[in-house]
Amino acid sequence: MELHGYFRSSASYRVRIALNLKRLTAQHFSYHLRNGEQRSSAYLAMNPQGLVPTFRNATGDLLTQSIAIIEWLDETYPDPSLLPQDPLQRARVRSFAMVLACDTHPVQNLKVLARLRQLGLTETVVTEWAAWANQEGLTACEALIAGETGPFCFGASPTLADICLIPQLANAKRFGVDLARFPRLKAVASAAAELKAFSDAAPEKQHDAE
Repeated sequence: MELHGYFRSSASYRVRIALNLKRLTAQHFSYHLRNGEQRSSAYLAMNPQGLVPTFRNATGDLLTQSIAIIEWLDETYPDPSLLPQDPLQRARVRSFAMVLACDTHPVQNLKVLARLRQLGLTETVVTEWAAWANQEGLTACEALIAGETGPFCFGASPTLADICLIPQLANAKRFGVDLARFPRLKAVASAAAELKAFSDAAPEKQHDAE
């Protein structure tokens, strides 16, 4: 299997965590997003969006979009499961994940921030935008799991929710967000840090880290 991504990409980070939790190995290929390598003709032939990650499975099939990749992994390699069996709780996990993957990360990713700079916004304003987007999403996530038992977002084991949360917290810190206002999320991060599957997936541990 192959994972085509970038060390700092939150979406690639999610898939790395999922692979590690499943105890699966993949060959990693890096595309430097700031240098535009994801827009090369060779990469666009795999992923017409020009986004990372792209995943190639053992039979050569290509998948894009981190959530779709992770759900394929979960359905193909079901142990350990990344989604609860109970339909209501499964929906809650997906809801939490989508707050981050659909409504938070996309409005503060590299592509959007680059466009804001092109429109003439100062670097200070661009950073404030990214911080605001993270604060909005994380505030909602803090409330969504306020009544859930830990140590992870939804109980004793990591789920898709945790896989999405940990990379987003890394983004938030990079943009100067004070995480002290999110004690429940910080507790999840502490639990995740104890697992090798999460720590080994961290951006600074990747072969292309800068």
